[in-house]
Amino acid sequence: MSLLGSIVSKILHPFGTSEAQASESKAGGDKPASTEAQPSSGGDAPAATATSGGAASGGPVDVEAVLNDMASKNPQKLNWRTSIVDLMKLLDLDSSLHARQQLADELHYSGDKNDSASMNVWLHKQVIKKLEENGGKVPADLKD
Repeated sequence: MSLLGSIVSKILHPFGTSEAQASESKAGGDKPASTEAQPSSGGDAPAATATSGGAASGGPVDVEAVLNDMASKNPQKLNWRTSIVDLMKLLDLDSSLHARQQLADELHYSGDKNDSASMNVWLHKQVIKKLEENGGKVPADLKD
């Protein structure tokens, strides 16, 4: 599973449903359209519905509520709202420079991956954007 797919799945589909797989294929970045999702869904419309987060919960997934809940249960004080490293730690994902560089590759980062400060800011914005594109309800203050 891609790093972005893992992030989307853990936030929007924390119970590992088939929706998580659809989210991953939709959020995958540099991967072509998933061959798994298309034949089984019969087209793009059902896949879009599956990634909206609405099928299981009756509406979009409140990203802020999910992450705040996770943060309240975490012994570390993590600032997921501004830090990609803290967001990845909160999701129990590898947050090393190498992992973030992989995520940058998935999201087609064109900047200098050795300038981790700039890359991290860009990554956080892109991850929030991808969460919204995949059916997450994102707080207004986190949007560009």
